[in-house]
Amino acid sequence: MKQAKNFSFYIFAGVLSYGSLSFYLLPQATFQGDLTRLGMISEVEFGWRKPQPQIDSMLFKQSTLQDADVLVIGDSFSDNPGQPSLVWQTVLTQHKLKVRTEHWGNFGGICADFMPWLRKQGFKGKYLIVETVERGLMTNIDNSVGCKQTQYRSHHTTDIPRNPPVVSFDVNDGNYAGKLSTGLRTQFNLIKYNQTKKVSDFTTMSLPNKVNLTRVKNGCELFSHHSCSDALFLGEDQSPEIDKTVLEKIEILNSRLTGINLIWVIVPNKSTAYLYPDKQFWNKAEQRIHAPNLLRMTHEAINRKVIDLYPANNTHFSTTGYLMMGDLVYRSLQEIPSASTTKIPANASIKQR
Repeated sequence: MKQAKNFSFYIFAGVLSYGSLSFYLLPQATFQGDLTRLGMISEVEFGWRKPQPQIDSMLFKQSTLQDADVLVIGDSFSDNPGQPSLVWQTVLTQHKLKVRTEHWGNFGGICADFMPWLRKQGFKGKYLIVETVERGLMTNIDNSVGCKQTQYRSHHTTDIPRNPPVVSFDVNDGNYAGKLSTGLRTQFNLIKYNQTKKVSDFTTMSLPNKVNLTRVKNGCELFSHHSCSDALFLGEDQSPEIDKTVLEKIEILNSRLTGINLIWVIVPNKSTAYLYPDKQFWNKAEQRIHAPNLLRMTHEAINRKVIDLYPANNTHFSTTGYLMMGDLVYRSLQEIPSASTTKIPANASIKQR
């Protein structure tokens, strides 16, 4: 009987200790970035600390398809419910362009009947911007090439009001809303990192959910987080060149999209920007399909020591990066001859009259 009581006491004490420690560490499970959340690593170490530009909330305006000058079809770099959305598009709206953004998921692909379908919906604009991040490029293109009939599925988030991205946040401002086990695992991963990074030849370590914590050359000149020598990357991002056949498939899609001025915007993976900047795909895409060269843009920004172009804790651009992307896209729009006669004038609407 005494042994049973002792056993129960030890079990109770163990559970209490686990619960107390987990609750104490729970603020560690408050994540601002998608990579810190996936990798379960502390924002105190990997949350960005340099304030970002403030954007006027009036620029986050989603036009109707019927009123839009420009239709954007994009992924989470263009429309990301729950995260900063429509950010790079504010450069266009600042120049008085009316922009409609739709997520790839609303279409599944750019199907063979897309242009007739689009005009039937009442779109009178002259410009189509198709955006995809590098890791999703092949899937989006293959789905589009094989798609015959447009099946539009509206999403309830498409037209909800969007707020500007935060200018700053307190990396120490955790809360107690997460799971007890997450805080404990986050602390364990931080302890493991602090031990591993001491090795002289440290280059990378694996975190949960295929996140890599990797040393970046001149990292403390490029990032504002505390452990600035290292940053977080998706482990699924590939180092090899993008298959060149994708450009041939894009040209097949271009042949469908007649009667409209088209720009393909291909965003480099964060790992490509910082770890594999010598990829040649963007140069070829610029030459063959006149795509704005976002890898050159990111490479030049990194060479200029732009801080937190991609924050360490996130797969996506910072506000600074998004605004640079928007500037490049806008310049590309200006360089396209209008379907009538002229180029897009600065600070003027391009809606067809």
